Amino acid sequence: MGIIEIRDLCYTYPGAAQPTLNHVNLTVEQGDFLAIVGNNGCGKSTLCKVLNGLIPHFITGQFSGEVTVSGQNTLESDVGTLARKVGYVYQDFENQIVRPTVLDDASYACLNYGMTDYLDQGRQALARCGLQGREEEYVWQLSGGQTHLLALAGAVALGPDILILDEPIAQLDPGHADRIYGVLRELNETYGKTILVIEHHTEYIADFCKHVLLLKDGQVSWMLPARQALARVEELQSCNIFPPQVTQAAHALQVRGLLPAGTELPTTVEEGKAVFAPLARKEALPRPAAHTTDRGPEAAALQGVTVSYRSVKGEPRVIFDKLDLSLYKGEKIALIGSNGAGKSTLMKLLVGLLRPKEGTVALNGTPLRDTKPEQLSRLISLVYQNPEEMFIKDSIEGDIAYAMQVRGVENWPEKTQALLERFRLTELAQRDGRLLSGGQMRRASLAIGVALNPGILLLDEPTANLDIATRREILRTLNEMKEITETVLIATHDMQLVCEWAQRIIVLCGGKVVADGTRDEIFGNRELAARVGIRPPEIFAMGRALDEKALCYTVPEFLSQFEGADA
Repeated sequence: MGIIEIRDLCYTYPGAAQPTLNHVNLTVEQGDFLAIVGNNGCGKSTLCKVLNGLIPHFITGQFSGEVTVSGQNTLESDVGTLARKVGYVYQDFENQIVRPTVLDDASYACLNYGMTDYLDQGRQALARCGLQGREEEYVWQLSGGQTHLLALAGAVALGPDILILDEPIAQLDPGHADRIYGVLRELNETYGKTILVIEHHTEYIADFCKHVLLLKDGQVSWMLPARQALARVEELQSCNIFPPQVTQAAHALQVRGLLPAGTELPTTVEEGKAVFAPLARKEALPRPAAHTTDRGPEAAALQGVTVSYRSVKGEPRVIFDKLDLSLYKGEKIALIGSNGAGKSTLMKLLVGLLRPKEGTVALNGTPLRDTKPEQLSRLISLVYQNPEEMFIKDSIEGDIAYAMQVRGVENWPEKTQALLERFRLTELAQRDGRLLSGGQMRRASLAIGVALNPGILLLDEPTANLDIATRREILRTLNEMKEITETVLIATHDMQLVCEWAQRIIVLCGGKVVADGTRDEIFGNRELAARVGIRPPEIFAMGRALDEKALCYTVPEFLSQFEGADA
């Protein structure tokens, strides 16, 4: 008997016409490291919330079947009992942080259970999650990756046999993502925890997971060893899941008869070196010339900007020290850098949510201090990292119309309908934005952001938590934005988005602009990537491993350079 046993599970949300989980049967063995994959809306998060009892004890609905975790029947056990069997780190993990200091938060659940050794349990959990030595720090002093580890420590402290993480690295830079998965591997291999992750990043599945579970239309299609699962390229792609780019490239070559039919498909760059070596070109590939564009008028400028945050302990934390930066009309700009580099701070400066301690922020040559708030909202707009923060009404139509209504924009009803149509939201017009799927929420937040036709649009992590198909839909929407807004700046860790969309890439590190150029200039600089902690798409690393001068950012580009086929 496995540590998780599910028999004929069906679940339908209140008011839903169709079940989200439909006759699910599943066994997970103790000590597994299981990735749960599937497109948005297939039931991944719902399945996991069944395991810790939130469904049906907290989230009601039509529930049938039997679910057992660590020998406990979830229908016969309350949520409090199940929390000691199944630890859960949610997609919005910041909401799990409830106390001011690190140790206080990590031990809080144990205190609630009346454990006399709650502080020792908290310290032990922090050590296991790589946060030893930070016990007395305030939670707001932590980076995004450290905060995620603290949420994990809070779950680990109760000693559960099973740990579930929903999109654990969606909003993290590569360094922090590696650290999260390194901790999970240690918990799995050293401490015997059974790990379940809901994950879209298949390169991490290849490196860390033992098995993969594919959910499709609320049912289990299969559960297979990770290598075998990732080799099912066409089946995964039909479900909007994309295996590692190295695997995709090898599969494409195999289909074209350029790799033997029995070749085991590589899942990492190291494995790809051996598989692709015979196909590498002998002659050196010419490095593309740097692409330059004629810059238009200045849209925004920061001159001598200094920003610092007050600290409860110690000196104020300096984010920017005399920063100079100009953005130009018509540019498609990606702002990249590790967590804590200052990306969100820069965006808040541009929209006036933060005022610099020193220096000037200007739009179209006019300092923000001389710009009235009602004028500012027509010049620039910020779409937040968490799209639900954009919703204040009880319908998408109301949210899109709100800014135009309060400012007396002429023909606002017609303009609202036009935006609903442009962003493919007409059928969702009366839905509450907070109840939409991830991709729908992103589209709705974009429509709200451009409602006043701002000249500059700022987007904070627009593709976080989305599956590949929805990310592509957002990318298509971004490419259409040229008709609505002149200048777009995106802060993101999604390097595929950066490579496929951005004309200009600005790299922040330690509050400074350490690089500013095209994708070839940024990703072609190994020293810069190592120093700043940015990581190009995996296929780029594969190409350079075969030929140092190869600069290919997509699978078709790789096939074109190393096979000679048309992209």
